[in-house]
Amino acid sequence: MAPKTVVSNDVYLLPLNDDGSPQVAGQYIYLAPSTHDPITIRFAIEGTSSICRHGSLWVNIPEKGVGFRRDKFREFKLVPDFNRTIEISIPVYEAGAYAFYTTYAELPDLESQLAPSSAKSAQKTKQTPWYYIDVAPRLTLDGKLLPLPALSVFSIISKFMGKYPHDWERHLKGISDRGYNMVHFTPLQVRGASNSPYSLYDQLAWDPACFPAGEEDVQAMVQSLEKKHSLLSLTDIVLNHTAHNSKWLQEHPEAGYNLTTAPWLESAYLLDTKLLELGFRLEELGLPTELESTEDLEKIMDAIKKEAINTIRLWEYYVIDVEGDAEAAAESWAGGTVEYPAGSLPPEGPDALRSLSPEEQAEWLTKHGLQGMDRLGERFRRRAKPSIAAGLLSALFGRYEGDNGPTADQAAARTKMVEILDIVNVQFYKEYDAEVDVILQQLFNRIKYTRLDDHGPKLGPINRENPLIETYFTRLPRNETTAKHKKEDLVLVNNGWVWGGNALVDNAGPSSRVYLRREVIVWGDCVKLRYGDGPEDSPWLWEYMTKYTRMLAKYFAGFRIDNCHSTPIHVAEHMLDEARRVRPNLYVVAELFTGSEEMDYVFVKRLGLSALIREAMQAWSTGEMSRLVHRHGGRPIGSFEVDEISSAEVRSRPVTNGHVNGHTNGHINGDTNGHINGHANGNIAATREIIRRIKPVPIQALFMDCTHDNEVPAQKRDARDTLPNAALVSMCASATGSVMGYDEIYPRLIDLVNETRLYTSEASNHPVRVGEGRGGIAGVKKLLNQIHTLMGKDGYEETHIHHEDQYVTIHRVHPVSRKGYFLIAHTAFPGYGNGNGAFSPVRLTGTKVKHLGSWRLEVDASDEAVEEVLGDKKYLRGLPSRLIALPGVRIEVKGNDTTISVREAFPPGSIALFETWIPAAEHSVGLDTFVTSGAKAAVEELDLVDLNFLLYKAEPEERDASDGRDGVYDIPGHGKLVYAGLQGWWSILKDIIRDNNLAHPLCQNLRDGQWALDYIVGRLDRASQKPEYARLAKPAAWLRDRFDAIRIIPSFLLPRYFGLVLRTAYTAATERALSLMSSNIREGQWFLKSLALVSVQQTGLVKSASLYPNRLVPSLAAGLPHFSVDWARCWGRDVFIALRGLYLGTGRFEEAKEHIRAFASVLKHGMIPNLLGSGGNPRYNARDSVWFFLQCVQDYTRLAPDGLSLLDEKVKRRFLPYDDTWFPVDDPRAYSKESSIREIIQEIFQRHAEGMKFREANAGPGLDSQMSDKGFNQEIRVDWANGFVFGGSQHNCGTWMDKMGESERAGSKGVPGTPRDGAAVEIIGLLYSALDWVARLHESGRYEHASVRKADGEEITLRAWADLIKTNFERCFFVPLDPASDKDYDINPAVINRRGIYKDLYRSGKEYEDYQLRCNFPIAMTVAPALFDPDHAMHALCIADAVLRGPTGMATLDPADLNYRPYYRNSEDSDDFATSKGRNYHQGPEWLWPTGFFLRALLKFDLMRRIREDQDPVVAAESRTEAFQQVTRRLRGCKEMIVTSPWAGLTELTQKGGEICHDSCPSQAWSSGCLIDLYMDAAEEQAKFGKGLPLR
Repeated sequence: MAPKTVVSNDVYLLPLNDDGSPQVAGQYIYLAPSTHDPITIRFAIEGTSSICRHGSLWVNIPEKGVGFRRDKFREFKLVPDFNRTIEISIPVYEAGAYAFYTTYAELPDLESQLAPSSAKSAQKTKQTPWYYIDVAPRLTLDGKLLPLPALSVFSIISKFMGKYPHDWERHLKGISDRGYNMVHFTPLQVRGASNSPYSLYDQLAWDPACFPAGEEDVQAMVQSLEKKHSLLSLTDIVLNHTAHNSKWLQEHPEAGYNLTTAPWLESAYLLDTKLLELGFRLEELGLPTELESTEDLEKIMDAIKKEAINTIRLWEYYVIDVEGDAEAAAESWAGGTVEYPAGSLPPEGPDALRSLSPEEQAEWLTKHGLQGMDRLGERFRRRAKPSIAAGLLSALFGRYEGDNGPTADQAAARTKMVEILDIVNVQFYKEYDAEVDVILQQLFNRIKYTRLDDHGPKLGPINRENPLIETYFTRLPRNETTAKHKKEDLVLVNNGWVWGGNALVDNAGPSSRVYLRREVIVWGDCVKLRYGDGPEDSPWLWEYMTKYTRMLAKYFAGFRIDNCHSTPIHVAEHMLDEARRVRPNLYVVAELFTGSEEMDYVFVKRLGLSALIREAMQAWSTGEMSRLVHRHGGRPIGSFEVDEISSAEVRSRPVTNGHVNGHTNGHINGDTNGHINGHANGNIAATREIIRRIKPVPIQALFMDCTHDNEVPAQKRDARDTLPNAALVSMCASATGSVMGYDEIYPRLIDLVNETRLYTSEASNHPVRVGEGRGGIAGVKKLLNQIHTLMGKDGYEETHIHHEDQYVTIHRVHPVSRKGYFLIAHTAFPGYGNGNGAFSPVRLTGTKVKHLGSWRLEVDASDEAVEEVLGDKKYLRGLPSRLIALPGVRIEVKGNDTTISVREAFPPGSIALFETWIPAAEHSVGLDTFVTSGAKAAVEELDLVDLNFLLYKAEPEERDASDGRDGVYDIPGHGKLVYAGLQGWWSILKDIIRDNNLAHPLCQNLRDGQWALDYIVGRLDRASQKPEYARLAKPAAWLRDRFDAIRIIPSFLLPRYFGLVLRTAYTAATERALSLMSSNIREGQWFLKSLALVSVQQTGLVKSASLYPNRLVPSLAAGLPHFSVDWARCWGRDVFIALRGLYLGTGRFEEAKEHIRAFASVLKHGMIPNLLGSGGNPRYNARDSVWFFLQCVQDYTRLAPDGLSLLDEKVKRRFLPYDDTWFPVDDPRAYSKESSIREIIQEIFQRHAEGMKFREANAGPGLDSQMSDKGFNQEIRVDWANGFVFGGSQHNCGTWMDKMGESERAGSKGVPGTPRDGAAVEIIGLLYSALDWVARLHESGRYEHASVRKADGEEITLRAWADLIKTNFERCFFVPLDPASDKDYDINPAVINRRGIYKDLYRSGKEYEDYQLRCNFPIAMTVAPALFDPDHAMHALCIADAVLRGPTGMATLDPADLNYRPYYRNSEDSDDFATSKGRNYHQGPEWLWPTGFFLRALLKFDLMRRIREDQDPVVAAESRTEAFQQVTRRLRGCKEMIVTSPWAGLTELTQKGGEICHDSCPSQAWSSGCLIDLYMDAAEEQAKFGKGLPLR
C-alpha cells in the first residue's frame, strides 16, 4: 500500500450563538499561528438556530490564491438540521483582519394561525453586525519564524542618524549588537517647514539628507538591516495630516478641510482670525503684551469678548434671522404657499394650532418647520421654512384675503411670526451663550498654560513670532498655483487632538464643533487631511496616500500607525488592506489613545492591529510599574492548559484531481480551491486535525521601556531607574521596545522639531559585551534582549510578579519544560535614597537557580553633568554612567528548594538575574505527553455501569456502596463535591481552567497536600476489588501512574497537572460512554450528548435499591441526590417517563427491557407500583404509572431491534395474577407464577375495564405518615359512556402531582395539594395510545386478545374502547374559544376561567379543578394526537407557551388561577394553608420534565399544520424548518442550565421565572429524558423528508 502523508492542521473551533455572535468572551478573536502552515476556522452553528432560517454565513476570508477584499464575502448556506451541529471549515492562508456575519429571516412569534405563505416569502432578511477574526502575521528573520512576543523593537529618529550609509551602518550594528531584532524608523520622507519627522512635505519622496539616492538607498538599507544585522524594519505611517507647506496642497486644497469642503468651519475661522488680529493690537488697545499674572490675562479675556466674539457677531451662526424669516413667512402666507408636514397636525386639523399658547406654537414650529439644523455653517443657516411658517399663520388667521380683507393683513401676520420666532430663538441664544462660555474657558486655560504656568513653555511676549493663540488654520499663499482657486479654498484647518475625544468622530466634520470651541490642542505645522466617506469624496488624496502606503509596505516589515485614534477608521482599513496586498505578513502597531478599552477593541478588531504601544514610563510608582508588568507579563505560573486541544484525529481523504472530498454530516469545507497534493503513485493524503477552542485574550502590546515622545527616567524618576525599568519590561511576555538615547541615559526627551544634533552611543562605536561597563546599560540590555527573544521564540508564557515596597520580582517560565528566568529589580523612583530597602528573601519551591549576574547603575545626574551633556553642540550624549557588577546575592539550597536574598549593597537602580529550572520537571515535555495519553485504552473495556461509578455517584450512593464508610470529597473553603467520581471534580475544574482561577480552594487544597490524588485512586482501587467493578482496575492503574508521575513536581504546579490528568480521564470516560450509545447520540449535537450522559449518571448499581429483592442489577434513579438510594430511588412513574429518552433514545435497550421486566413482575391491582422497594415492599398508589409503563412497552416494540419479541418475554410474578392478596417477599407464593409481557398487558386492561376498589396494603402511618385514613382507599373504574378511566378521591393524589399536605400548624396535614381525581387528561391520552396500539397489533395478527370484559360481564373490543374515547375526548375536555359553541361541549360556563384550552381533569371532586390550565394536556397530545382537533390543539399550545412556559420549565398552574403559588419551600412551616411544608409543590412552580412533552406536542402539531410537499416543496421545507426553530428557541434555558449545573443535569423544578429552587432535586432523570424524547421525535420527523437519521 502506498505510504500515507499526514498533514497536521490547526483547527480553531468557533461556535456561534443563536444571534450569530461568536461564543468568545468579549468577541475579540485573535489567532497567532505557530507555523507557516494554513490554519482552519471551523464555524459551528446549532442546526436549527434562529440564524438558520433562510440563513447564510458570510465570510470575507479569501480562497487560496485569491486576493483579499474587505467587502467581498463568500456565502455558505445554513441548511437546518435539528439533531446536528452545522460545521463550516474555512482555511486561512494569510494574516489579516477578516470579518464574518450572518443573514437570516427573523423567526416570527408563535401564533395559533400561520401567516399566508406569500407573507413568509416577503419577509425581510436581517443581517447581524460584522464580527472580526484577527490572524496575526508570521514574521520571519534569518529564515526562521519570529513570534511576535519575541520582538525587541528599537526606535530611531532618522534625522539624527547622520550620513547614509556610514553613520547609519555604525548605529545599526550597535542596535543589532545589543540584541534588538527590529528597528522602528520615524518617518523617512521629506520633512516640512517645521522639520518635524511627523510633518511630511512629500509622502512619496525620501529624505535626501539621509538617502541621497532616494529609493535605491532605502532598499539597500533595508536589505542590509536583514541580511547583515538580522534586524527587521518598522516605520511610521502618517495618514492624518501633511506639512502645512506641502506643495501639493496648493494644487489640491480640496484634500484638506477648507471653507468650501467644510463650510461649517466658517465661524471657527473667523474667530481664529480675529483672535490673531487682537493679539497684534494689544499694545494699541493699551493691554499687556507680556503676561505676568492672571489679572493681566483677565484683561485680555475681556478684550476677547468685546473685540473678537462680539465684533464677528458670532451669535448669527446660531440663531434665526427673525425679521427676515417673518417677512418670508408672511409673503408665503399671502401667496397661498402653505404646508403642513405629514404627521405634524393633531386629528382635529390646523384649527388645533390656534388654541396653543405662543410657546407651544413655537415648539410646533421648531419641531416641524426649521431648516439648517443639521450643522453650523453660514450666518443664519438655521431658518424657518416659509411655507410651514405660513401654515402656522394660516391656522391662526385663516386664508389671506388681502390687506383690506376680513382676515389679518400681512403686517399683523409678520408681527405674530416675529413674536413666535423670538420664542424659538431663546433656545438658540442659550446654546450660543453656553458655547461662548466654553470658548472663553478654553482660551483662558490655553493662554495661561503657554504664558504663565510653571510647567508650561512660558512663551514670553505676545508678538508675531509668538501670537496670542496657536492658529487653527493654515492660510495658503496667493500665487500662480493657487490663483485658480477661490479664497475659501485656501483656508485649511490644522490637525490636532482633543482631550477625551471620541475616536470615531471626525473632529473637523460637520457634527463636531471642537475647532470653534477652541478644544483642539493644535499642531500648527500640520494640515488635517480630508478623506470624506470614501474615494469618491476626495479621489486625488485617496490615490496619492494609497501610493504612499504601498511604497512603505514594499520595504518595511511593519507599520506604526501614528495618531491612530485620529485616523478615520475606514481610511486606515483601506490603507492597511492595500499594504497587506503588498506584504501579507505586515506587523502593525498603533499609537492609540481612545480613552476606553472598549473603543480600543473597535480599532484593534477592524484594523487587525498586531499590538498597541504601551509605555512603562507612564508608571508613577513601583506599585503602578508592577501593575503594568503584570498586565503584559503573561499568564500566571502553573496556569491550566487552556489551549484545550480537544482531539487529534486523522481524517483520510482520497485525492481526486487534486481536490479533497468534502466532509459529510453537515460539514462544509469552505475552500473549493484548496487541495492536498498527492504523489503520482496514488498516495493517500490525511489530515490530522488538532481542534483548538478559541480562548479570550487581551489586546496584544508593544511594551516600551520608553518611547521617542516620552520623558526619560532622568526627567520623570531617577536616572538610575533606567536599568530596573528596562529589565522589567524585557521580562514581559509581549513584544517590547526602547528608543535611542534610553540605553545611553539621555538627560532629556529629545525635541523632535527643533533638535539638530546627531546620535552618539558607546554601542555604535565599540562591540557590546555583556556585563559591566561605561556609557549606559547596553551591556546588560544585550543579555536582557537575548533572554527576551529566547523566551518569546520558545513560548515562555507564564509569569509570577511580586511587588514589595521598592522591589518588583518577575519569574517567567516555560509552561512545559518549566525552565525560566528570574529577575529581582530594585526600582529608583524619586526619594528612594541609596539603601537596600525592605526585601524579604524569595523561596523558589522545587527550583534550582543559576546566577547570571547582578548589577547596579551609577549615574552622574548632577546639574553640572546635565549642563555639560546638553551643552554639546554636535552630539546627543548620555549622562556619565557605569554599570557595576554587584558582589552577588545570597543563594541557599535545601534539597530542590532555593532561597534568594539580596546582599547589603543593592541600592535603587540594581537588578539580579537568574536562570531557573525544576529538576522534577526536566523531562516535563514527556510528562505532559505521558499524563495526557493512554486514557482511551484504560477505559475501552468499561461498560456504562462501570462508567457510572467512574464518573458519578452522589453522596448517598457512595455511602450505600461502602456501607457508610466513604462519601464525596470535601474541599476546605469550598465544600463537598456533588459526585465522588470524575464529574464531581470536572464540574469545578472546567470553570477553574476556563478562568485560570489558581486561587480557587481546590487549587489551594492541591498545593497543601495530595489528598485529592489519594482519594481518587483509593476509591477506584477499592471498587475494583469487587467482582461487579473488576474492570475499573485499568483506569485505576492509569490514574495511579499519572498521579505518581506528578507527585514529585513542586506543589505550586500540582493544580495544572491535576487538571491535565482529570480532563484527560474525564474526556476519555465520557467519550467511551457516548461510544456505547446509538448513532443518533454519537453524531448528535453537544446538548443531546449532555442529556444522554444523564442516562449514565442516573443508572448504576445501588445495593439498597436493586430492581429485584434477591439480585443486584443496575437501577434508574428518579433523581440525584434526593432520590438515589433505598425506597426513594425507583419510582414507577419516574422510571417510565424517563425511560424512553434515557434508554431507548440512547440505544440502551437491554437496560430498558430489564426495567420493563422488573416492573411487570410486580404488577398488582392492574397497576405497577409507585415505589418499587426492590420488589420487596412495593406501594400501589399511582393511577398513572401503569399507563406510562405501557407507553414505554409500546415505544420499545417500535424502536428496539426485534422489539416485538419483548411481548413474549416471561416474568415471574411477585404477586399472583388477578389476585390482590398481599404477602411478604419470602412467602412461597412470591415468584411462583409466570406471565408473558402480553399477558401482563391484557391483565392491565382487564383489571381497569372491570374496575377496582381496594385499600392499600399495610395502610397506616407506617406506610405514609402524612396521609389521612381515607387516602389509603383506592377506587378505579371506567365510565363506559365515554370510555375514560376515572379514579382517586379528594383524600389522595394518584398522579404525578402527588404532594400531600404535611403541616399540622397550617391544618393541611393529610389534605392533598392537587388530588386530581376523576379522569386526568394525560391518563386518558396514554390510555387511548395503549388501546390503539394493541388494537392495531391485534388487527395485524400480533396480539391474540381482541377485547376485555366489563364489570357487567359484557365484552368490548379494544378497538371499540379506543374509538369510544376518541369520539368523546374533544367534547369532554375542550373549552371552546367562542361561547356560542358551548352547546357542543360538556362544560359549565359559570366555572370557566380561561377559554381555548383543554381541561386538566374531567368530573373531579371539585368542579373548578377541571377547568384549571396546567401543563398536563401536552402529554396527551404527544402520545395521542388523534384525539385532538389540530386547530384547537395549536391554540391551546400557544396559550400554554405564553402563560405556562418559563425559561426552563412549565408552570404547574395558570398564573391567573387564585391557587397559583409559584415559590416552593419545603422547609417552610407557616400558617399558610396553601404553601406550608411545600403543599404548593405543583401549584405554580415550574417543572422541567413537562417541557419535553410540551415541545414534542408543539413540534408535532406545528408540523401538522405546515404546508405539505405536494404544494410547494421549497416553501414547505422552509415552513417545517420554522417549526423546528420555534422549538430550538425554547431550549435555550435548559442548555444554559446543563452547562452551568455542577450536577451536569437538569433540575427537577424551578421557582417562578426560572429562579433557582433550593429544595429541588438538582438532577432529575425525567427532566433530561423527556428532552431526549424531543430529539428522537425530531429525528423521526426529519427522516420522513429524507433528513436526519431514521430510527430502527
